[in-house]
Formats: sequence, structure tokens, C-alpha cells
Amino acid sequence: MTRVVERPAGAGLLLRVVPPGLYAGRARVLVERAYLVNRRAWLSLVSGFFEPVFFLLSLGYGFGQLVSAVDGVPYPAYVAPALLAASAMNGAIFDATYNLFFKIKYARLYEAVLATPMGPVDIAVGEACWALLRGGLYSAGFLAVMLGFGLVWSPWAVLVLPACLLVALAFAAVGMAATTFMRSWQDFDLVQLLVLPLFLFSTTFYPLSVYPAWLRAVVQWTPLYHAIELTRALTTGHVGWGLLGHVGYFAVMAALGVAVAARRLGRLLTA
Repeated sequence: MTRVVERPAGAGLLLRVVPPGLYAGRARVLVERAYLVNRRAWLSLVSGFFEPVFFLLSLGYGFGQLVSAVDGVPYPAYVAPALLAASAMNGAIFDATYNLFFKIKYARLYEAVLATPMGPVDIAVGEACWALLRGGLYSAGFLAVMLGFGLVWSPWAVLVLPACLLVALAFAAVGMAATTFMRSWQDFDLVQLLVLPLFLFSTTFYPLSVYPAWLRAVVQWTPLYHAIELTRALTTGHVGWGLLGHVGYFAVMAALGVAVAARRLGRLLTA
């Protein structure tokens, strides 16, 4: 009797793009595992939510007493969506770097995973999705705080959470790709060296116009700038077709990150 094996929809097209053995369509298993591991450590999981809240209270409302408005927007409402974007970035990138490095170098988790039908692409997609969920959790919590303080002005804000999920996915994918090149914990100083300037200089607390022309051009290429422009436009109602450029930026960023991470994980774990 011949046994018929059903393939998920779209598997035929995927197999033409991804060589057999690299992808089994079971990335959700890694997401489920991450949930089971973290449900007993929920306090450490949600701790990153409080950092942007503290910045909002100290700078948005504290320093905001000295600044009436920026570009016609009250200072707390100007800073809050930027902190929302930063929250999505932090939640995703730190999960996709420190945790991934531990799993590769010390837990040896993925060696066991590759002994199953799953492949490197499953690992890359699964870990990126979990980091996306963590970044989305931070974003949802901070968005609730914004609503409580009356810092959401536009009905377009219903798209803010999906936008934050896209931002989280892109940062998670790039973070995973970068982690595969790291050799020790000391290399993670470079992560902080990159994330901190992004947080400070990507128009989080003041507009782009304060920079000289050459520095403006540099800032406009940075990912957190695009994330802030996207969330700020949606929460204040300044929506235009230009937002699609920001969406495309993160779509490309996520695709490249997952592709590089999958290839590097394949080399590291099958060498």
C-alpha cells in the first residue's frame, strides 16, 4: 500500500527556492519550546518593558516641562512613539543576540534540533518569530501606557502594533545574523555600542533638523530612524505614501537577516 505524504500549501514553491534538508516547515516548534521555557521566567521576560516607561516619565514629562512642542506636537506625544519603536527594537535584538549565542555555544540546543527533520532555516525563522513576539509584547504594553496617558491622537494608531511587529522581526533577523559571527561574550559590547547611538541619535528626543546636513544623511539610513518615523506618523496622524518606503526598508532588512542567519547557522552547526 502506497503512503501519501501531504505537504503544506506553498511547500512546492518553497522547495524550489530552499534546498531540501534546510527547511521542514516546523519553525513553530521552536516558538513553542521558547514559550515553555520562558513561562516560568516571565518576570525577566517582561522586565524590558519598564525601560521606555521610565524614559517617558523622566524625559517626556520631566524634560517636557521645558519644551512646549516639537513640529507642532506636544513633547510627550512626540517622544512616546519613538520610545515605542525603541522598545520593539530592544525586545527583539537582545533576545536574538544574547539568548541565541548561549544556545549555540553553551546549550548546544541546535545540534539536537538538526538531528530531527528540522533544518537551519527552521531555526532562523523560529528564533526570529520568538524574538518578534517578545518585541511585540514590549510594544503592546508600552502602547497601552500611551493610551492611558492620552498620547495617541489618530485612528491610524491601530496599525502601530503591526508596524512594531515588522520592526521587531527585522531587528531580530539582523541580530541573529550578527550573532553567528560572534566568538565570545566580549563581542556583545559591540551590540551595545551600536544600539545606544541608534537610541540617542535617531530623532528619539529631538527632530532631524537639529543635525548638520551630512549627519542628517547618515541618520536617515539608520533602521531605528525609519521605525520612529513610521510609529510617529501613525500615532500623530501624519500619514502619507512615504510610509511604504519605511515598510519596504524593514521587509528587505528582515529577509536579508533571515537569509544570512540561516546560511551561517547551517555552516556553524553542520561543519
